[in-house]
Amino acid sequence: MAVNSFVIHGPNGVVVVDGMLTVSDAALVREAVDRAGRPLAGVVITHPHPDHYAGLGHVIGDAQVPIVATRAVDEVIRRDDSLKNEIVGPMMGADWPTSRLFPNQTVDSDGEVTLGGITLRVEELGPGESSMDSLWWLDSGTVFAGDVAYNGMHAFLADGHWEEWLATLARLDRDLPADVTLHVGHGPAGGKELLAAQRRYIDAFVEAVTRNAAAIDDGDHSGVVKAMKSLLPHEDLLFLMELSIDPVHRALTTRAR
Repeated sequence: MAVNSFVIHGPNGVVVVDGMLTVSDAALVREAVDRAGRPLAGVVITHPHPDHYAGLGHVIGDAQVPIVATRAVDEVIRRDDSLKNEIVGPMMGADWPTSRLFPNQTVDSDGEVTLGGITLRVEELGPGESSMDSLWWLDSGTVFAGDVAYNGMHAFLADGHWEEWLATLARLDRDLPADVTLHVGHGPAGGKELLAAQRRYIDAFVEAVTRNAAAIDDGDHSGVVKAMKSLLPHEDLLFLMELSIDPVHRALTTRAR
């Protein structure tokens, strides 16, 4: 699965940002923690999609450490986990973590947590790519941004919050420092240019779904897929985009009535 976790090395331990989707990918994160030669001090979670928390049990093992998220992110994880288990579990097969850990410590938006000598500040963004996105700031120029923006990969829009997502991207483009580094959940780190690219992707997707509405009614997604592959001519996370076609089409159709 093309998804990122991050291991931050602090003076007294390491902090993991996000926990992967599958057993095998979570095991790779655990190997990185072990290579650090410092204890695992805790985990922070950027948002409630399972590719960012489901593998945590295999990252943490038997350690008793804080798993930190905002209260709102925690609520959505707990609310939706059984549904994600029904949908995502069969897709992943034996690599799906059948036992999943939830946050055991919550903070308010703009709250801070210190783990392993590292202080991280969280900024809650509201609904966007997921039902509750957040940024975790390491310093004024280093942000763990979750899925607020992807870098060079197809995106998931099935939660239906694309208008809020566009508004958040516009605000961040205006307010973030010019030299900010965004460590994103999918693809390599980048700067503010990722925000504009994500806005173009969302606009193109909604336009393609609107233009191909009749075909989608007949179960034909090929027009949308063709349009999005003309924008990103590869298949990295293409299945996430395809999973989004019907939900976004239904939402647009409901609005038009």
